[in-house]
Amino acid sequence: MKVCGVDDAGRGPVIGPLVIAGVIIEEEKLDRLKRLGVKDSKQLLSSTRTRLSKEIPSVVDDYHVLEIGAQELDRIVNRAPKFQRLNLLEAKVMAQVIEKLRPELAYVDSSDTRTERFKNNILDCLSFTPRIVSEHKADINYPVVSAASIMAKVHRDARIEEIKKEYGEIGSGYAHDALTVKFLRDYYSDHGDFPPIVRRSWKTLGNIVRDLTQSTLL
Repeated sequence: MKVCGVDDAGRGPVIGPLVIAGVIIEEEKLDRLKRLGVKDSKQLLSSTRTRLSKEIPSVVDDYHVLEIGAQELDRIVNRAPKFQRLNLLEAKVMAQVIEKLRPELAYVDSSDTRTERFKNNILDCLSFTPRIVSEHKADINYPVVSAASIMAKVHRDARIEEIKKEYGEIGSGYAHDALTVKFLRDYYSDHGDFPPIVRRSWKTLGNIVRDLTQSTLL
């Protein structure tokens, strides 16, 4: 039986793409992933993730990575129902990965608090009906999802490095990072707008514009 794992990287940041990755492998070969030492990507050093991302393709039968840039992410999120915007987007893109890999069984790391709803949203987007296991912390509990987590994270990290080469220091890209906020404030102050790498639908940007506008009025 072919088993697939799907996970995301970059759901929360205000800068950079959202990346969804999936890997597929014959069930009897799952022990090979365990022997590689795959874990949730957040539990691994960057150097270990990079090494594993090069080893995983030789162990799995196939993998697929999809990237949604900041502008495309904004366009889709702004059209979705208010409280399910990002969850619906992730379900749709995970479905695209599953459609490409065509597993009999897919494990997905649910971004929705209601895991069954997340599973059904994925199934609604598929042309076939695999068994889907939708769980929180699937990236910790299932090595095949851990492998997908690593592939997604390394892909996104590479994109962030490309962004840094073009724009300079941007921090981690998360709104709680002082370096990221400084980059956004400085860029807006200099250009009167934000760069295309930024997710405009995030509240962080509105807060920055409001603060800068108020400071100029004082």
